[in-house]
Amino acid sequence: MKLFSADIISTVEFNHTGELLATGDKGGRVVIFQREQESKNQVHRRGEYNVYSTFQSHEPEFDYLKSLEIEEKINKIRWLPQQNAAYFLLSTNDKTVKLWKVSERDKRPEGYNLKDEEGRLRDPATITTLRVPVLRPMDLMVEATPRRVFANAHTYHINSISVNSDYETYMSADDLRINLWNFEITNQSFNIVDIKPANMEELTEVITAAEFHPHHCNTFVYSSSKGTIRLCDMRASALCDRHTKFFEEPEDPSNRSFFSEIISSISDVKFSHSGRYIMTRDYLTAKVWDLNMENRPVETYQVHDYLRSKLCSLYENDCIFDKFECVWNGSDSVIMTGSYNNFFRMFDRNTKRDVTLEASRENSKPRAILKPRKVCVGGKRRKDEISVDSLDFSKKILHTAWHPSENIIAVAATNNLYIFQDKVN
Repeated sequence: MKLFSADIISTVEFNHTGELLATGDKGGRVVIFQREQESKNQVHRRGEYNVYSTFQSHEPEFDYLKSLEIEEKINKIRWLPQQNAAYFLLSTNDKTVKLWKVSERDKRPEGYNLKDEEGRLRDPATITTLRVPVLRPMDLMVEATPRRVFANAHTYHINSISVNSDYETYMSADDLRINLWNFEITNQSFNIVDIKPANMEELTEVITAAEFHPHHCNTFVYSSSKGTIRLCDMRASALCDRHTKFFEEPEDPSNRSFFSEIISSISDVKFSHSGRYIMTRDYLTAKVWDLNMENRPVETYQVHDYLRSKLCSLYENDCIFDKFECVWNGSDSVIMTGSYNNFFRMFDRNTKRDVTLEASRENSKPRAILKPRKVCVGGKRRKDEISVDSLDFSKKILHTAWHPSENIIAVAATNNLYIFQDKVN
């Protein structure tokens, strides 16, 4: 099977109820899956997600001023809470954020006065009677229409978008700036963070991810390539150039190496649903920070510590720059993040147990039970273990999502989307 790079999934996101699941890909497409309703005769069918709508969100563009090609790849998708029968979501590529409305139509109007049945305009002189249009049933159609286009506000590539809990504003972050938008205003945004130095040669860090607090509309966090997290409060000043809290773990000098700076860069930051904790993901670890304690994380989880000895070759094949995401489950008790060889990891914060699972075609027959995988480092390899030297670094799980209330997860492995759920007794 030939892999088209346009089909590589670049983001996965459940909506607020978990009934819909959206994926974006490198080809600029958004595919929305809808969960099947439970039927009386097939109780176990509940939970299957089927394609609901597919649309082209972004097209490739060319910036003639900078002679730059702008990829159509979807970097992030964020759902808005549902207010009426339609669904709304934000999608972004490197430069442009779009607000899409996804709605259903199962009726069509018939009996126009000024047009004939083919849609051609009639000569007004021939119209002698008035008709009352009627709505006739038709096959269900799902339409995606772009309602707003928020463009021309980012000089650098957008890496994050986050909807505020006031549902009136959202932010978009690039390497050096974070902008605040109102959903109703497309031609201007408000710059809330700007870390661009006057002289670009003095640049020491870039913004890697940003997210609003789930309940407080004035608070947000952003992470940096230096492994630090800043919590900002928009009530303090209009330009949040001074942070309210600064989270950083001092580095252990005995672990210092050539790769220290690269692997400490944070690739994702996520508030817990409760708003009490933030989780960050760097190259080797996932960390949980308490908002009330800035000097070190309260929990640190080794995602793939066996790669420490392989950093040199991972640097040579550019894998060391991979940006892994991390997610919380609905109750904030388990965290999940991806690894190589199509492995993904889950850490239970209460029992401190962790598990490595694999998303692959071979072991993903419907209703199959995932077996935990183990990686062995040196020494004798047990029958069911996989050697660290035979891991496939081209197969990586960067994007995952967790259903907001149930144990259903979505895992993107290159161009395949896997949906796993807790086995029902």
